[in-house]
Formats: sequence, C-alpha cells, structure tokens
Amino acid sequence: MVIFGAGGDLTKRLVVPALYNLSRTHALPDDFALIGVDLAAGTAETWQGHLHDMLQSFVGDPAAALHIDHIDDDAWQRLAAKMSYLQGDLTQPDLYERIGEALAPRANVIFYLAIADRFFGTVIDHLGGAKLTDQNEDDYGQHAFWRRVVVEKPFGHSLDSARELNARILRTLHEDQIFRIDHFLGKDTVQSIMSFRFANGLFEPIWNRDRIDHVQITVAETVGVERRGKFYEATGALRDMVPNHVFTLLSMVAMEPPAGFDAAAIRSKKAEVFAAMPTLTPAQAVRGQYAAGTVLGKPAVAYREEPDVAGGSNTETYVALRLEIDNWRWAGVPFFIRTGKHMSRRTTEIAIRFKQAPNRAFEDTPVHTLPPNWLVLSIAPDEGISLQFEVKRPGPVVDLAAVKMEFRYADWFPKEPNVGYETLIHDIMIGDQTLFMRADMIEQGWRVVQPVLDAWAAETADFPNYDAGSDGPKEADALIAAEGNRTWRPVDPPPAAKP
Repeated sequence: MVIFGAGGDLTKRLVVPALYNLSRTHALPDDFALIGVDLAAGTAETWQGHLHDMLQSFVGDPAAALHIDHIDDDAWQRLAAKMSYLQGDLTQPDLYERIGEALAPRANVIFYLAIADRFFGTVIDHLGGAKLTDQNEDDYGQHAFWRRVVVEKPFGHSLDSARELNARILRTLHEDQIFRIDHFLGKDTVQSIMSFRFANGLFEPIWNRDRIDHVQITVAETVGVERRGKFYEATGALRDMVPNHVFTLLSMVAMEPPAGFDAAAIRSKKAEVFAAMPTLTPAQAVRGQYAAGTVLGKPAVAYREEPDVAGGSNTETYVALRLEIDNWRWAGVPFFIRTGKHMSRRTTEIAIRFKQAPNRAFEDTPVHTLPPNWLVLSIAPDEGISLQFEVKRPGPVVDLAAVKMEFRYADWFPKEPNVGYETLIHDIMIGDQTLFMRADMIEQGWRVVQPVLDAWAAETADFPNYDAGSDGPKEADALIAAEGNRTWRPVDPPPAAKP
C-alpha cells in the first residue's frame, strides 16, 4: 500500500490505526508493505514515531477514534517493520519514478489517496504516466498482478465537477480498479441492513408502498465544525453528507433484492434506486445554520463565530429533504432525510413507519387513535434494531400500550475495537467492490441535489435559524407535516415509560 498524504490527519487517525487492527487480527498478508508519501521531509523512523504516538494517544480515551486500553506491541512491530517513507511533491513526475523503483516487481499495489480532492486527478494522471497503474493479464484475462486506487470523498462538489472527475480518472483506470471509499459504510450495522431485509421472510413482503407510510433517515451530530471552518465554508451540510453517506443508507433500504450477494449485482440494484429518484426542487429542501446554544451541557458558539467562518456566512450546517423514488415498490412513499451539526444528540438511524391499522373496531373503547408501528434501524452509536407495536393493557378494559421488541448488537456480539476502515481496506485487498460507489451512482446522486444547490447559491438565507443543542429549524417541521400528521422522531427522545 502506498499512502499519499502520509503525514495527514486521515492517515494518522484512521487509515494506519485500521491497518494496525488488521495486523492485530492477522488479517494482513505476511509480505504486506506500507510506503508513506508526503511533501514534508522525514524518514521511516520519524513517520513510525508519529504514528505510534497517535496510537498511544488513543489508549484509555473513550472519545478517541479507536477505543483501546493498550497497544499490542507485536501487532505494531509487524506493521512498523514493513514501513518506508518517500518525501516528494505530488505534482512532479520524478516522485512517481521513485515510487516505481520502491515497489517490488509484479507487486499487487493499493494507491491510497489520503489527500485533498483537488489533487486526485493530478496524482492519478501521474500514476498512469509512470505506468504504475498498468495490470498484467494472462491469456485468460486474469491479473497476474493488480493495481487499485482508493479515492476518499468528496467525489466532486457538483454534478459537473463529479462528471469531470470521473471522466478524468477513467482515462487512466478501469472502473474495477477504482475504490471510492466512504468510511460510513465500514460500520457493521450499515452492512447488516441488506442482511436484515433479505434473510428474513418476515419483513421483505411488507417492505413496499402497500404497507409503509414513510421513511425517516436521520444523521445527527453533536459536534460543530470544530477546526474545519475553511473546508465547511466551501462545502456545507448537503454536499458533505447527502450525496454520499445518506443516499447510500437510502439505497440499501430501498433497493430491490439482488440475484446474489456479489458486488456487481448489489451495486446495480443500488444504482437503480438512484436512477429512479426524481430531481429535487427547492420546495423539497430546508437548510439551517446553528446559533449559539448549549450542547450536552456545554456552551456552544454560533457557526458564524467559529474560526475561519465568514461573519455573514450562508453555509448550511443542517439540511432536511423530502425525496421520492418513482418505481413500483416505492411510488407515493416519501423519504424524509435530515442531517445537521450541533444537534441535541449524536445518532444515525433509519426509521420506517408503517401505515396505521383501521380504527373502527376500537370506537367504543378508550382507544381513540391507533398509534403507528415503527421499525427502527439504529446505526450509531447504539447499534441495534427495534420494533414498536401495540398490545392490550392487562385488565378488563380494552386499552392499548405501545411496547418495543429490541435487539442490541452489544448484547449478542463481542465488540472489537475498530475505526470503521478495517472492513473497507480488507475488501480493497481482496477486490470486493460491494461497499464502494460506482461512477454512475456518484453522478446520479449529484443530479438529484444539484437544483437545490443552485437555488441556495442564488439566495440569501435568514441565518442562524436553530439553536445549537436543538433538533433543527422549525421549517423542517413544516416540511414533514405538509402532507398530514407526520412529524419527525425526536433526535433525543425521553426515556420510554413502562405501560
């Protein structure tokens, strides 16, 4: 593996800790080698030292990206012994000549682009120019050795830029060499969505417009923009989260059953979901920006007061959308998605509300309305699945109480320390593209949201419009309530009372 951006935060906090975990579980090949490439001067020893210091900072810190109580010295030494370092300018051809000289003959190579997205095209152009992406094939089309390139999000900043980036990359690489990585998909609970749907005959027959009223997808964060003001000013919540993280969750919920669990079949079914989504209009979108407030008991400043943020910034830190999927399974079922920073609680969940049962049989009882049934897939931080339904209260009177059947991963499976990249890196090594976005999926995602981005760019927003530590702006409540009695599920619900 060759990591461009070896001294960057992504490499230190996520990529190398994931490799350490793979070493700890003996999931790395015996002859695995790691080459770090960066503009900063350094040696293999100094690079190893910085990475070890980062791992050491994780020990005993519950807020760290990797929750560990000690470093496995044997696992670290197995990884560190295979590390080397190259200093060089990513824009200069001589760097790629030296990379080629450092690679073993006929080596399988992963080029990991842990760098700013403006350099993606440049690095891939140079890799191709130096013939480092060439794969050797035998007479049967099998690779005697392979070359793969990992591209971190963002995959463009608009529909046009995504198309340009894809076209540029595909001039050098084949689609099966490109791994557009989204760490969100490394979560076990995200990957289990398809297994839950397709392995249980109980749910798939009712997974359609006949039984489902609507779907809510929430990705709420308690953190603000922290030290990423410059990045966020040019990006905003919609670009940062929706065409990648949130749309991927949506595609897993909405896709048709694949013919098999191979990458080609699954990605094709996901792509069908993107293609069936009509383009959004500005009326189907709400944006927000946080004001000062209190988050988890601590004061938080307004977005416009964050470092590197303009005083009159129109950048959104919250977005809510009403989406549709115009196919036979989902026509008429709205999908409501929201994501925001400095909200009341950190949570990622997919909530499916089923249509209410007829109330006629209960008219002469204390039951005036029948509450809806909810199926909730909790992605983070408390991974699990719950189903809410009605039961009769004990006693002579016909009355109902809402109860839950609840499954928690932590109650059934041991929790292994990870940063979310371990599964993804392993899949790259074995060439499994199931969890990685294809070029057409990227472009379809941008197609859906582009009219909203264009409209917002031409308008001045009335910001800020929600307090830090709240559930978002009131305009989002109006968006979901526009068609009836629908409301958002509370981001931070009160403890459930026993009936």
